[in-house]
Amino acid sequence: MAIENLNEKIKAYALKNAIAYGGKANPGSVISSLFNEGLEKSEVKDVMPKINEIISEISKLSLEEQEKEFEKLKELTSKREERVGLPELPNAENGVTMRFRPAPSGPMHVGHIISNLVSSMYVEKYGGKFYVIFDDTDPEAALKDAYEPLIQDCNWIFGNVYEFLYSSSRMELYYDYAKKLIEKESAYICECSQEQFKESAEKKIACPCRNKSKEQNLIDWEKMFDKNGFKVGEAVLRFKTPEKYGGIKNPNPAMRDFPLARINEHPHPREGTKYRVWPLMNLVVSVDDMELNMTHIIRGKDHKDNAERQKMIFEIFNKKYPWTFFIGRIKFTDLVLSKRKITELIESGVYSGWDDSKLPTVSSLRKRGYTREAFSKFLESRGLTESDKVISAKDFFDVIDRNLSK
Repeated sequence: MAIENLNEKIKAYALKNAIAYGGKANPGSVISSLFNEGLEKSEVKDVMPKINEIISEISKLSLEEQEKEFEKLKELTSKREERVGLPELPNAENGVTMRFRPAPSGPMHVGHIISNLVSSMYVEKYGGKFYVIFDDTDPEAALKDAYEPLIQDCNWIFGNVYEFLYSSSRMELYYDYAKKLIEKESAYICECSQEQFKESAEKKIACPCRNKSKEQNLIDWEKMFDKNGFKVGEAVLRFKTPEKYGGIKNPNPAMRDFPLARINEHPHPREGTKYRVWPLMNLVVSVDDMELNMTHIIRGKDHKDNAERQKMIFEIFNKKYPWTFFIGRIKFTDLVLSKRKITELIESGVYSGWDDSKLPTVSSLRKRGYTREAFSKFLESRGLTESDKVISAKDFFDVIDRNLSK
């Protein structure tokens, strides 16, 4: 092994990483630091047991003890490992256009900050436009009273929103793209039940509707809008997965002729009963990203399949897909982050409201005196990583509190 004082350097980097992340070090981060010291990829297998052993030892120390230990070893850490601010984005020299897409179905919470503040920070870094687009084309999920609190939360935590947009106000645009997909023979109206289609797709067999003519699909598309035509549940607009991607035999079941729009007559909190055909997420997001000239997208790993679906839609319209990064999640061991559960607990009287001091909501954090800068410092030190991290609320907020006091 070519690195001098290897064990001490492993401990130094592990302590440094642990202090930055609430007391728990990430082996991958230690490996990355050792690469800067000259570690070869072929040596990782040999050095990993020692890294895990040292991380196990320092995890038994309190944060204060870790900081004391690091003071003894910090001179061993390479200055090259230091990074000021966020890592650079590719092709961002002329500014970036980025977005956050909250669903108005409940409160914005600390998880949204971790996943989306970084996009706002990049727009601040390079200049450009940061959009907040309300994903509200599911009339059953959208809540009338959710919009205004979300606007207040976004203005506080981001501070640089270029424009607030509502998907429910852009329906005609989505319809136009849907019709174009039909005309390009890249979408069709499926009259199979959900169970029938699922059974066919699982067997990699095209449903009978896939071979309809373009002319018939256009007729059936209009029937979806007609109250005397298709009824709720009788027809769905589906993307026709291109044969170059395997068509209905694509290895990933999620890519096989996924739905783009459906009939739903539930009243919408903003639009009432004006619409009965509602576009689904992959159509809505693709259209918005094309129309708004999105350049860079940072999103959770749970959206990897959606990104692949949207890339295919972009390709139909000969559009270049934005640069995309799938950021790792921070999984809290003891926080309720489900908007549905939080709403239920508020309605049942367990919490007084979205700004209850016991909740990890943005409105609560704002009320408790936290600042955007405390979270942005955490995200700068974390950088862009696909690694998930499991952490307790106490350990996480210990780091944020230290940022707050700096």
